[in-house]
Amino acid sequence: MIAKINGDRALALAREVLDIEADAIRGLRDQVDERFVAAVGFLLSCRGRVVVSGIGKSGHIARKLAATLASTGTPAFFVHPAEASHGDLGMVTQEDVFIGLSNSGESEELVAILPLVKRLGAKLIAISGRPQSTLAKLADVHLNASVAKEACPLDLAPTASTTAALALGDALAMAVLDARGFGADDFARSHPGGALGRRLLTYVRDVMRTGDQLPKVDARATVRDALFQLTAKRMGMTAIVDDAGQVQGIFTDGDLRRVLERTGDFRDLPIADVMTRAPRTIGPDHLAVEAVESMERHRINQILVVDADGQLIGALNMHDLFSKKVI
Repeated sequence: MIAKINGDRALALAREVLDIEADAIRGLRDQVDERFVAAVGFLLSCRGRVVVSGIGKSGHIARKLAATLASTGTPAFFVHPAEASHGDLGMVTQEDVFIGLSNSGESEELVAILPLVKRLGAKLIAISGRPQSTLAKLADVHLNASVAKEACPLDLAPTASTTAALALGDALAMAVLDARGFGADDFARSHPGGALGRRLLTYVRDVMRTGDQLPKVDARATVRDALFQLTAKRMGMTAIVDDAGQVQGIFTDGDLRRVLERTGDFRDLPIADVMTRAPRTIGPDHLAVEAVESMERHRINQILVVDADGQLIGALNMHDLFSKKVI
C-alpha cells in the first residue's frame, strides 16, 4: 500500500526537525568549556595518529571526523570497535589519541575495547551525551554532546544527537587546524586531485600563454597587424608593447567592433589610436582563481600577465581557465 503524502504535515515536520537540530547545536555553546581546550591540547601534542571509533550512527559521525582531521593537518583514521576486538586494536599505540563517540556512552563494542586502549597508554577523548556514562568516566577528557531531545517524532532515531556530535567534532577539528597554523596551501596539498586542489594549487604561470602563443604587436603597429594577431592566436585580443616589452595597451574584439563602426579603410590606422590603454594585468605568481575573480569583477574575458617591471610575459583568457578546470 502506497501512503498518501500530506504536504502541510511534511513541511511542518521538516521545519520542526530543523528547529530541533539547530537548537541542539546552539545548546552546545554552553557545554564547551576548559575540557574542550584540553582535548585540543591532546590532539596538538599527539606524536602518533588520532584513532576515531564509534558504532552505528555514531560510527558514521566518527568516520567523518577522522576524514576532517586527516584533511586539515591531523593524521587520523577510523577503526570499527567490533573489528578492533578482533585484531584491529593492534593499530593503536601509546603515541596515539583515541576518540570514542557514543551518544549513550555505553555502546557495548566500544566500551569493551576502552580498557585495552587505556592499558596501551593512548589518551582517550570521549564525545557522548551522558557525562556519567562508562565512556565518559574512562576518558581523559569528556566532551558533552547531550541534547534535549531527538528530532525523530518517536524520539528514537538518532537525529539531533548525531548532528550535535558532528558539529562538536567539526569544532574540535577547526580549533586544532587554527592552533596548528594550517593554511590554504596546506589544505591544497591534502586535496590535489579535485576542484579544491586545482583552485588552490594552480597559479597564473601554470596556465598562461607564452612565446609564440602570445598575441602582441609593438606600439607602432597598425590595426591590420593587430587583426593578424587576433586571427592567428585566437585569444580575442592582442597586447601592445613598446620596444622594452612594457605593456602600453590591449586591443580586443570589443575594440575591433568599435573600429568597424567607423567609415573608410581602418586597416592602416595606428593601433595606438584605437587600443585600450592601461589594461588590467596580473602577476604570474598569483593564483589562477585570482585571475578569474579579477576578470569577472571587471567584466573582461582576457587579462595580461606582467612581471614586476611591467613587462609582458603572458596572457590568459576565460577559455584557458575553463580548459584547465580552474572554473
